[in-house]
Formats: sequence, C-alpha cells, structure tokens
Amino acid sequence: MSSMTFDDIARILVTDFHLEPALVRPEAALAELDLDSLALMEFVFAVEDACHLRIPEELLDPREAGITLQRLCEVIDQVAAAPAGTVPAHP
Repeated sequence: MSSMTFDDIARILVTDFHLEPALVRPEAALAELDLDSLALMEFVFAVEDACHLRIPEELLDPREAGITLQRLCEVIDQVAAAPAGTVPAHP
C-alpha cells in the first residue's frame, strides 16, 4: 500500500466526509466509517476522481463486508500499475 494513496484517501474522508482523523486508519473497515450506502458510493467516486482511475467491481465492490481502507489502497495501487486498458487479476 502506497502511503500517498492512503494519505489521499484519508484527506477525502476527513475533508469531504467530515470523519474524525482518528477513525481513518488502514485497518478500518469501510462499514466502520458510518457512511450510508449513498455516501459510500460518493466516497468511491471521489477516490476514483482523485486517483484518475476507475476501480472495476470485480476487483473491489465497496458494498462487500470487511473491506478495509488498506484493501482499497492496494486495489488502487494495483489498478494504477496495470497497463492502460487492462483489468488486473483479482488476488
């Protein structure tokens, strides 16, 4: 997980979604952040826009239980490193 990726995600959560910085840690599950389903999707779109990429649902469905911020960062780093026009394999 890139620390820059995590820092970007943390900034979005604190600035745009008004979460307490103490709640934003790599091991925090998305479900623990108290974002309703609409806010969760808005968060994912904000992350995609900030990182200039799209996260394929086959790699990460934010509605799945137990997905952590660390996992989100790993997927973002994986998608960013993939050649243009390809979808990285699901680990």
